[in-house]
Amino acid sequence: MRKNFKNNKSKKNVKEKDVIITIKRLGINGEGIGYYRKKIIFIPGALPDEVVVAKIVKEYPHYIDGELVRIKEKSPDRVEFPKDVDPEIGGLELAHLKYEKQLEFKKNNVEEALRKYYPRHYSKYKVKNTIPAPDQWHYRNKASYQIERKHGKNLLGLYAPNSHRLIDLPVMPTQNKDTQKTEREIKKLIEKHRVFIADRRKKLDGIKTIVVRQSEATKEIQVTLITIGHKIKNLLVLAQDILKLPNVVSVYQNETNWQNPQVWGNKTEKLFGKNQITEIILDKKFELSPRAFFQLNPVQTVTLYSEALKYLDLTPDQTLIDAYSGVGTLGILASDRVKQVVGIETIPEAVKDAQHNVQLNHVKNADYFQGNVEKVLPQLQRNGLPIDALIVDPPRTGLAKSLIKTILQVKPSTFVYISCNPSTLAQDLVLLSEAYDVRLIQNVDMLPQTPRCECIAKLVLRK
Repeated sequence: MRKNFKNNKSKKNVKEKDVIITIKRLGINGEGIGYYRKKIIFIPGALPDEVVVAKIVKEYPHYIDGELVRIKEKSPDRVEFPKDVDPEIGGLELAHLKYEKQLEFKKNNVEEALRKYYPRHYSKYKVKNTIPAPDQWHYRNKASYQIERKHGKNLLGLYAPNSHRLIDLPVMPTQNKDTQKTEREIKKLIEKHRVFIADRRKKLDGIKTIVVRQSEATKEIQVTLITIGHKIKNLLVLAQDILKLPNVVSVYQNETNWQNPQVWGNKTEKLFGKNQITEIILDKKFELSPRAFFQLNPVQTVTLYSEALKYLDLTPDQTLIDAYSGVGTLGILASDRVKQVVGIETIPEAVKDAQHNVQLNHVKNADYFQGNVEKVLPQLQRNGLPIDALIVDPPRTGLAKSLIKTILQVKPSTFVYISCNPSTLAQDLVLLSEAYDVRLIQNVDMLPQTPRCECIAKLVLRK
């Protein structure tokens, strides 16, 4: 974290490091918010109604980044942060807050977003209480850890937020125990076989990221070694030993380069083992290849998808469009309730998985297409496909404006929007509410201890 800040107003302000702040509320990322000299200050780790001593890290024209030094007056909602974990790690931004208060915070985030962007009649929307997760710890079934070598030691874990400082993670309390143990065993095997670790500074090839995913239903584990460069010395020997670890059924290599800002590269190759692992949701089977998107909390996924399908109000004569369909989860789950399902997805591997999952579940009325939703959807309509119902589950950036324009032209009568970002949901509802009434928004807590939440918005075409 940056220790200094620039302030051109006076030298006195530069020397003033520790300040006393009363926290008024939480920000959308879970940080405490207060005011210092009429300017908003963000202090991660602080809670509403607390009086804290904070260090000014950096001052900007309209806000200040602060760092919590100590708490003078503690909130009754504060709980002990998990032991043996660096508090700067991402993914535990709310771990110091009582769980019931986390649920309230996530509902408030939706209401704040609606007030900020004020879509049509937003004050009349029914925002329901957040559905709690059955497990608040050890729920994540996928770990994507970075690996680096520094000062003669290998570090395996996550970067501190907004930095390149890698935090070694022997313990991560939201990660399920099998994936966490597998990550640490792989670290030992890398050291045993002296496999090269990628070095950004020296631009050396090697392993950059280790991705471990486990099926909740079958307990199968899939490992992907993301590398800079293709031919890495002793990589195959390493992969053979990884395959011997408990529950590991496949080992893949994904190749990327330093210019790619994403974690994953475009080339994925199986080294040993099975092509996919199998997950089961609501009695349907889904086989997952390494790059296929699937929710990180498989137990709570049942709740999320059940709620979403309930609000769709499907009938046997309808055609359902499953946009951003991934491996076909929602469409396949809904296939028993409608005449036809058409899924659209941009990632070719996910489309291939979806088509395979259709066959796996003996579904006869579902088809999946690769392409951008905003281009494929109007083409399907021009070809005479009736578009009665729509479900979308976009990334955090929300719906493309061109897709919203298409939806407003196509006008499916029933429409459910699953969002992982209340801000982009509220922005999209500004345009969508031109033709749709928002009947309700239901929060589902998929990621306890974090500020993130999934929202299900039920929209009905206004007559």
